[in-house]
Amino acid sequence: MTNPCIICVAITGSLPTKENNPAVPITVSEQIESTHEAFEAGATIAHCHVRDDDGKATSDPDRFAALKEGLEKHCPGLIVQLSTGGRSGAGQTRGGMLPLRPDMASLSVGSNNFPTRVYENPPDLVDWLASEMRIYDVKPEIEAFDLSHILQAAKMYEDGRIKDRPYVQFVMGVKNAMPADREVFDYYIKTVRRLFGDDTPWCAAGIGRNQIVLNDWAVSAGGHARTGLEDNVRIDRDTLAASNAALVKRVVDLCDKYERPVATWQQARDILALRAA
Repeated sequence: MTNPCIICVAITGSLPTKENNPAVPITVSEQIESTHEAFEAGATIAHCHVRDDDGKATSDPDRFAALKEGLEKHCPGLIVQLSTGGRSGAGQTRGGMLPLRPDMASLSVGSNNFPTRVYENPPDLVDWLASEMRIYDVKPEIEAFDLSHILQAAKMYEDGRIKDRPYVQFVMGVKNAMPADREVFDYYIKTVRRLFGDDTPWCAAGIGRNQIVLNDWAVSAGGHARTGLEDNVRIDRDTLAASNAALVKRVVDLCDKYERPVATWQQARDILALRAA
């Protein structure tokens, strides 16, 4: 395969703590340093959450602004993707950072079960987040925790609620949601191609021990891959990951294995039809 592979690094998330792994970057300065290392290792998208002074997830636009500014300064060309996820706030506070005009933002278009709760994405909130992304020229990454989310993204694209052809990320391995199932994964790819075209880029993310499994499936199938300490704090059962960069390097090794080049930031922006850096 000759098509470049985009590597997304999910640097922090809402849940991992330094008790889970001391390498988890919590403060904005830690996040910038960790992302810079991952960028140099081959990541070209940073999926970003921010934390408050107590290390708890927040949607504070000022903290997102500081992170975005630092990443753009120290990682020129990097695609900055901000999270609108539900662990960081409620209702429209989840989209309070969209006026910052990041390159991308996550968009979950439906609800599903999480390990201990329901991840609620009511239709009116989804529509509002999508409208804010259109207003501020932010490309959504559709986080598909279920097949219905891919179909909903197609409907939103057809009726104009999503402006550009969706970039869908399959999320597998969340407890009580979609497990890491190869037949389902292959059907996801088939569905994306049927709905959006054979040349549509897509991504996959695996949670916990399923991270490397989904990395392998995605790279070998011609898709793009997400890694990072948000989703998995270990290299293996007995070994903590030393950094986000260490997890990125595992994906780079898979790209070498399957003879795929790692996408540069310029190539990643072209593949995703993003505005210039």
